Amino acid sequence: MRIFSDIREFKTKSNTSKCGTAVAIGKFDGIHRGHQKLFDVVKSAREKGLKTVVFTFDMPLAAYFTGHEVQVLTTNEERREYLEDMGIDFLIEFPVNDKTVSIEPEFFIKDVLVKSLHARIIAAGSDCSFGKGGRGNLELLEQMESELGYKTIEVEKVSFDNEIISSTLVRSKVSKGDMEYAKELLAHPYSVSGRVAHGRKLGSSVLSMPTVNIMPDSTKLLPPFGVYFSDVVIGTAVYHGITNIGRKPTVAENDAISVETYIYDFDDDLYGEYLRIELLHWHREEMKFDGLDALKKQMHADMETGRKYFKFS
Repeated sequence: MRIFSDIREFKTKSNTSKCGTAVAIGKFDGIHRGHQKLFDVVKSAREKGLKTVVFTFDMPLAAYFTGHEVQVLTTNEERREYLEDMGIDFLIEFPVNDKTVSIEPEFFIKDVLVKSLHARIIAAGSDCSFGKGGRGNLELLEQMESELGYKTIEVEKVSFDNEIISSTLVRSKVSKGDMEYAKELLAHPYSVSGRVAHGRKLGSSVLSMPTVNIMPDSTKLLPPFGVYFSDVVIGTAVYHGITNIGRKPTVAENDAISVETYIYDFDDDLYGEYLRIELLHWHREEMKFDGLDALKKQMHADMETGRKYFKFS
């Protein structure tokens, strides 16, 4: 998958002017089942010889308009990883700034989607919005398609348990620690990704339970602090683990939030490696213990409970 932020660069370097593209447009936070349905639509256009393009933004629009950091289900790096795995050809991370948010929607369709991205098919949900003031919508896409020679495909919403799946719904379940429900909405476990950083090595030296530490992106929406049963994805390999999310109040020297995982039956050095921690089940809340002995006892009890979880799940 090739990633572009400059539309002009895409126009000149993508080699799609002759074959054309099928473009999915949206914010795509979380990559939930509704988003995946949209991607399936554009991937099906390969039968017509079209290349697949996902058009999104390099930051949440809400962060730009409010001036405050916004918590996201999927960081840019995580979104790239998901779309790569889905086989998308091109990802456009459109820059959000004073100039781009002021683009008239008609100009956006004509000059960005059609002239620059060579769109022959444009797939979007019924609630899509784009351009200055969010005035661009599905109706406008349909109105301009005969003039510009593309086809608009409205992708119907996906429901689960009588609710329409949305990023807002996923966010509410993650915020409550309901990882099983979040997985149903996403069609994959909710995860936290990053490179393994050095910790204080208390796990291996004191607690007899070596762990790996990831410092999550400040914009990443985390579930409630606590202990979770997890899967750890290292390249193409998957291992079971038990993960603590929080500030480690018993041993921490500062208020930094970390994602710390013990990987069952694994002892390789992973420092600097990129991992994906898939959160499967909330086990208990984060606690402060009366010293390392009490912490060690609880951690080993958690570890045994985790073994039973994976044995019977």
